Amino acid sequence: VQLVESGGRTVQPGGSLRLSCAASGFTFNIWAMGWFRQAPGKEREFVAAISRMSTYYVDSVKGRFTISRDNEKNTLYLQMNSLEPEDTAVYYCARARTEVAGTTTGSYNYWGQGTQVTVSS
Repeated sequence: VQLVESGGRTVQPGGSLRLSCAASGFTFNIWAMGWFRQAPGKEREFVAAISRMSTYYVDSVKGRFTISRDNEKNTLYLQMNSLEPEDTAVYYCARARTEVAGTTTGSYNYWGQGTQVTVSS
């Protein structure tokens, strides 16, 4: 299993970014997938998850972030709009232990290396 994130960069408040996660080594369309983030000095926190039929978001990103997947391209996405300085963190892509999406780090057993998102003027 390999997960490779990309798309992180520095953006001004109110801006947008799309993160991508290229997946390989497993049958992508079966598994639930998630995005987490970790800011300096803080624990890794759930951001969004997607199963075959449903999506889930932490309250702080609802209405601003959208998780999606392209099963033909084996790629997971996170569209982030109206970015705020509080969104600054390393963002990680993860594969769930089952087809059911979870909101805790323990629900996932494969992780990417992360991509840095910095929101600053």
